[in-house]
Amino acid sequence: MTSPDAIVFRDITEVPELREVEHLQKVVWGVEDVDILPALAMKPLVEVGGILVGAFLDDKMIGFVLGFAGRSAGENIIHSDMLAVLPDYRSLGLGFRLKLAQRERALAIGIKTITWTFDPLRAVNANLNFGRLGVTASRYEIDYYGETSSVLHRLGTDRLWVTWALNDGRTISRINADVGPGEIDQNAVSLVQLGNEQQPVLKNEFTTNQVTIEIPTKLDALLKSQPALAAEWRVATREAFTKAIAAGYIVQDFVTDKQSNKGTYLLTRLAQS
Repeated sequence: MTSPDAIVFRDITEVPELREVEHLQKVVWGVEDVDILPALAMKPLVEVGGILVGAFLDDKMIGFVLGFAGRSAGENIIHSDMLAVLPDYRSLGLGFRLKLAQRERALAIGIKTITWTFDPLRAVNANLNFGRLGVTASRYEIDYYGETSSVLHRLGTDRLWVTWALNDGRTISRINADVGPGEIDQNAVSLVQLGNEQQPVLKNEFTTNQVTIEIPTKLDALLKSQPALAAEWRVATREAFTKAIAAGYIVQDFVTDKQSNKGTYLLTRLAQS
């Protein structure tokens, strides 16, 4: 069994290891060459402020996180474009540790905010982003990347755009495990519920300060057994997220219920000024 303590995290700058990053993109996402970010593009990207950290076990790269320098709302930021871990090593908490390594390097160069996107139907990613890292989201992008060659994009590429305030007290509490995901307010209206047949049940009711959106936690199994039903979840959650965000709600948390195989997003309405 691999010990997490045996894994080394280090910056990637040289072409041979950048070629390994190319390879991991293919393995993890199953994409064709046309959808690979090439080593010769990553080389200058990290030279001008990007952050590329690899996770290594006995000099074998088993994961990486890549972010590039950017600006948002007049602030210098890092946009984290890719995080990948080889399937055999996903029980070691490497996604969390790679994000912490990225945060450490961003803070060292004066960056206070990291953004990224993820598929809101991926419960594992939602739990990492909201539950462990403390991100928030106030932006939903429909089919953000368009069509790709990845087998993971059979439902399109809708994305939540998340913001990670690196020095925020909530962020620090989450990454230090002082505070975990909060409990869902029983008075919150559920905009999408997991039905008895795993179907999405919609409700358009924005009458409370908090609303929830439920998703199934086993998306890949659903895609395999009932692809049409999986597609219904994309349509339903897209409608719920876009309407809620337009109505002034932000996504603040995600809680997993393993007994019922569902995950629940908690959205809170911003105070009116």
